[in-house]
Amino acid sequence: MMGQSPESKSTYLKYSPVTGYFEQDEPGTDPREYDFVSHSFGLIEREYDTDAIFDPNHERTQWQRFHFHIDELNAHAAPGVQFKVLYLGRHGEGYHNVAEALYGTEAWDCYWSTQDGNGNITWSDALLTPAGIAQASHANAFWRTLTTDHGIPLPQSYYSSPLLRCLATAYYTFSSLSHPKDSPFLPTIKEMLREAMGVHTCDRRSSKSAISKLYPDWPFEEGFEENDPLWVSDLREADSAMVVRARSAMDDIFNADGNTHISISSHSGMIASLLEFIGHRKFGLGTGQVIPVLVKAERNAGQLPPSGDTPWEKVDLCTEPPAILLPN
Repeated sequence: MMGQSPESKSTYLKYSPVTGYFEQDEPGTDPREYDFVSHSFGLIEREYDTDAIFDPNHERTQWQRFHFHIDELNAHAAPGVQFKVLYLGRHGEGYHNVAEALYGTEAWDCYWSTQDGNGNITWSDALLTPAGIAQASHANAFWRTLTTDHGIPLPQSYYSSPLLRCLATAYYTFSSLSHPKDSPFLPTIKEMLREAMGVHTCDRRSSKSAISKLYPDWPFEEGFEENDPLWVSDLREADSAMVVRARSAMDDIFNADGNTHISISSHSGMIASLLEFIGHRKFGLGTGQVIPVLVKAERNAGQLPPSGDTPWEKVDLCTEPPAILLPN
């Protein structure tokens, strides 16, 4: 279901990151130079207190021991407490990323982001570029290696932003892998996982019918509307509003999904908002990158403290394209 206000409930979930499992948790890990593929998702080589019963002869892989350990955390968790491993993936390179790199961020924000394209490329609800498809295919090969050589199961549940670049990234990453019958690759399409909304046409979503034609078997969350009800041309969603929206998305998932290992295909801004409200350190992702996070959710009695104002902001725009100074 689409985001119900947490303040209206008699209980709420308190989220926190459980650190010490992934290198991305550590302050010394530089996100600018980090690649999840070359670091095996950043899983730290370590022992767990469950190794004595699961792997007394030291025959299991790190990933197998990790999965058993997380299962045991949930099996012995206090009432109202649950642990989930979230694989937060940013979409591969889209045509809007190419355009921003071409024109520069200042010109992009004030003019080009409001256009559907430039006559050569289109970036309204931007598609993946060939490089973006290659990034997702690279992730696909990585997952295939992990499942074959390291015994890591695939995620049990999949969620995606409805924007086309995220849907395509999820498709190219997971669709050709061998999924167990009880965990098929059928991503739930969730409105609240979108990028910051407003002004930028790349963040204006396609109709439900258009999405369904591309991915006919993928389910939409309950209440998903035919046409985009959220995007406006003159206001941009503030960062504080995105954090509130991120909580709404997580509340939906943690309240309704009993699975532990979950893939989320989303955007740099939304993933940053998810990390912020969970309490994880900042960790920017390049296109096609993924960060795993072990999250503890604890149900508390009472109402969630008010989030304060979550305004949308007026953006200074240009009426014509700014001049671009080209190098000699």
